[in-house]
Amino acid sequence: MRIESDLLGELSVPEMAYYGIQTQRAINNFQISNHKLNHYPEFIKALAIVKLGAAQANNELGVLSDTHYQAIEYACRELLKGNYADQFPVDMIQGGAGTSVNMNANEVIANIALEFLGKKKGDYQYCSPNDQVNLSQSTNDAYPTALKIALFEMNKPLTEALEQLSLALDKKAKEFSTVIKMGRTQLQDAVPMTLGQEFEGFSFTLKKEVDHLHRVAQQFLEINMGATAIGTGLNAVPGYATLCTQKIADLLKEPVQLADNLVEATSDTSAFVDYSSALKKLSIKLSKICNDLRLLTSGPRAGLFEINLPPKQPGSSIMPGKVNPVIPEVVNQVCYKVLGNDLTVSFAAEAGQLQLNVMEPVIGFSIIESIQYLTNAMTTLRQECVEGITANTEHLKQEVQNSIGIVTALNPYLGYKTSTKIAKEALATNGSVYHLVLEYGLLSKQQLDTILDPKNMLGPEH
Repeated sequence: MRIESDLLGELSVPEMAYYGIQTQRAINNFQISNHKLNHYPEFIKALAIVKLGAAQANNELGVLSDTHYQAIEYACRELLKGNYADQFPVDMIQGGAGTSVNMNANEVIANIALEFLGKKKGDYQYCSPNDQVNLSQSTNDAYPTALKIALFEMNKPLTEALEQLSLALDKKAKEFSTVIKMGRTQLQDAVPMTLGQEFEGFSFTLKKEVDHLHRVAQQFLEINMGATAIGTGLNAVPGYATLCTQKIADLLKEPVQLADNLVEATSDTSAFVDYSSALKKLSIKLSKICNDLRLLTSGPRAGLFEINLPPKQPGSSIMPGKVNPVIPEVVNQVCYKVLGNDLTVSFAAEAGQLQLNVMEPVIGFSIIESIQYLTNAMTTLRQECVEGITANTEHLKQEVQNSIGIVTALNPYLGYKTSTKIAKEALATNGSVYHLVLEYGLLSKQQLDTILDPKNMLGPEH
């Protein structure tokens, strides 16, 4: 062990650890979620980008020596390579508005820098976590900036998984383009459609969310570096905010911009609220699709039995032969978790007071969790379910032919009242709409065959 000291006194830190006393206090204080910062490499790399951008700006402005800059740059580059990830053990949910995360990064970078300089870990007189690594910064600008960068980067694999799922559904739509079935409203027979049209609807509604997520994620490229504690820029030299923002933009290779009002930006969490809401919207659509898949595959003898999902595992410990729609079921549950996370984000955003929102750690953790869950769930749904769906074509055709719903097509020819009478009698007698119309001499067979051909009822062009 080595002994380090801070405002509260001395504390033992493992000799081999690259983190320091404030990280150790966080380890002692926050054993909350069992989700550690080292579980999220995107966040660690985002912290490294922020610290490197700050060091570059401070060095160019003459407040950070070349020696310190070179050592800090080396340390940040190591983190960007994915090294030292195990040195970030702080809990994602913590008090202090993210100070433990910020200091964890400052201490690890400082100790890597000290070794680069040929010094011992903890010998902070040669490179300090606060005086050099955290120069011109506060947790209140460094933490939200790193969080935004991490979320912006995590949005990329999320939207890629979403695009791939939409494409898989679109491929099924083309495959099922000639499969006739009954559409339903209020779970009752409505009018004919194709199974392809149904799957095309699934694909299109998800495809719209790709663009929406990209648009909302652009808000994460507005940052408040240079705000320091509350947005006034205390302890940052003139020109630092603009230069640091440009350095971060160059490192990220994205159009990062400095917020117009740093006081407002330091306390505002609306970008997180908007993005979490977009994830909620996606989850609602995704869950609805999974509900539909479960309904369409229900049976096989006493349900709709319109499609077959790939069998993934035996479905019961007591009922032989039962296979459950486990993939849509797990995606449903992920969606519910995202809805709960969004509520957490909403409450936490509302809890901001005066010049800071101290609840950003739970906001960040909730959104990160939602992104990871949704990315994995959509990939699973595509690979383990959608790509293997087949249609029960003959069953669907028979359902259309026997449906009362096709009487809707007779409205323009017989009128609503007569069509209702035919539908009511067919339902009561378990008869056929087709035969009743002929029996009453309402239309000729040729007329009826043309009108009631399901292919002629799939759109206005017919």
